[in-house]
Amino acid sequence: MFGVVPKSIWQKTNPADNNNMCTWAMRCMLIEEGDRLILIDTGIGNKQDDKFFSHFYLHGEDTLDRSLDAKGFSRNDITDVFLTHLHFDHVGGAVIRKDEILVPTFEQAKYWSNEKHWNWALNPNAREKASFLQENILPLQQSGQLNFLKEEEGIQFSDDFKVRFAFGHTDAMMLPQINYKGRTIVYAADLLPSTGHIPLPYVMAYDMFPLQTLKEKQAFLQEAASNDYVLFLEHDPVNQCCTVRNTDRGIRLSETFRLDEL
Repeated sequence: MFGVVPKSIWQKTNPADNNNMCTWAMRCMLIEEGDRLILIDTGIGNKQDDKFFSHFYLHGEDTLDRSLDAKGFSRNDITDVFLTHLHFDHVGGAVIRKDEILVPTFEQAKYWSNEKHWNWALNPNAREKASFLQENILPLQQSGQLNFLKEEEGIQFSDDFKVRFAFGHTDAMMLPQINYKGRTIVYAADLLPSTGHIPLPYVMAYDMFPLQTLKEKQAFLQEAASNDYVLFLEHDPVNQCCTVRNTDRGIRLSETFRLDEL
């Protein structure tokens, strides 16, 4: 998760267990806008076999259904599922096994990706192949519920939701940028998985093009600091949101808080 940064350094903020594994979140976002109910990413899901889950040691009680129910919604209320990218920990919950058939979890929803990333996922390189599981992807297309956004920086997904693109983690990852209560929120996905990844050298070994990530992260964090963006952190196990600021040592963490505290 921290690439070339030595464990002796990163374990101070993200300590590993006896299996040399760290705890990470798979934090989704739900947006009500007009008559649309938009879900951003879907987590890992639960349809894989025991061997698959033995590698990840899932824990905790949160599920998509429980989280939706806590807000008074159900699966069929979702109108749009926006997928930042198609790695299994972001798209696994988009498909379920129903009567031994794989079908979209959200029957009434449109699913959104972009054609460049979709093609990248269907024809993966050997290094990234294990992250693009066909059972998470193909049922979306086969159902007729899959839609593509243009690969165009700043394209509007809805009135208060536009799309940024990043290419270092994987090709054409999409980052939601949302206007909310007078603030700009950026759903950082895997450009910035946690507060522990704010220092520039902290780039994941999962990234396909780490030098591209380095450039993208540097420019993004400078923009975020200059404009007081709220960064919504998908994988941080403790911090839901943060802001960043300029210091003598570069961009550093400013504040952490929950989204409902805005």
